[in-house]
Formats: sequence, C-alpha cells, structure tokens
Amino acid sequence: MYLDIKVYIRTMSKGKSESLTGGSGVHVFLVLWKASRAAQAYAEKSISELEMCASDFAALEALLHKGPLPVNEIGKKVQLTSGSITVAVDRLETKGLVERRAHGTDRRARIVHLTKAGRKLITRVYADHAADMERLASASLTRAERKTLIGLLKKIGYEAAGALEQSDEEAIA
Repeated sequence: MYLDIKVYIRTMSKGKSESLTGGSGVHVFLVLWKASRAAQAYAEKSISELEMCASDFAALEALLHKGPLPVNEIGKKVQLTSGSITVAVDRLETKGLVERRAHGTDRRARIVHLTKAGRKLITRVYADHAADMERLASASLTRAERKTLIGLLKKIGYEAAGALEQSDEEAIA
C-alpha cells in the first residue's frame, strides 16, 4: 500500500489522461481512502482517553461481542498479525482485563476470556464509542444513505477480495 498519496497519484496517472474527478477508478479510490483515514482518526480519538491503543480496544471489543476466542482468532477478527495480537493480549492480561485459559479439549490451545474488570471496562467504553460513531454517521448520512453506502462498500470490498484471491490462485498455478 502506498503511504504517500501523491506517489500513488503519480504512479496511477503517469502517461494517462485519466481524470482524478468524475468517478474514475482512481478518484473512487482516493475518496474512499481519504474518508477511511478521516473516519479512522475520528474513531481513534473516540478511544484515546482510555490510555490504550486501537488494537487493544479492538481485541476487547471482539471478546465482548464474540465471546472467548483463541488468540489467533482474535487476530483474524481485528486484522492483526499473530505477533501483534500476542503482544496485545499480553498487555491486556498484564492490566487484568483478559485471562488465558486452557481449551476444554485441545491441550495445546489457550482461550482468551474477558475478566470481570475487562468486561466492565469494554462494556462502558464501547457504549461511549458507539455513541461517538453514531454522532458521526447521523451528522452526515440519513438511514437510507447509510444502507446504500454499506451495500456499495461491501460490493467494492468483495470485488477487490475476489480479484486478489484469483490473482493469488493464478500465481500458485
């Protein structure tokens, strides 16, 4: 992924007369990218008072909504590498917010559970965060627009994921 948007624009439009306005593929990407980064910054500000990073918040939120999970499953749900999620769970365990317990049938596996303190914290914090996200969404979009946007974002996301999967399969063959 390009970190510098100007490099991305130069690379994508070099030698082409493709406009960066009017709904071209590059324009769609730029608008999506900028909106995503702004919304991400807004979401991170929403949890900044917690003195925890976004990955710790995401791990706690996953446990709140999905229940106890193996470390690797938490990582998949919050899109962190195995090393990063292990470090996050270690931090949360040190703070007394989660605990690792033995798996019922697989002696090799450890399952991460919220502690009472962890459940109390993430329940309160998630409610505040959800309210912040609702304020953002309701200030900018109607319910109908939200539904449309969700459908469109899923459509482009599924298309991108499918194209990547096909490309990976072709590379293996």
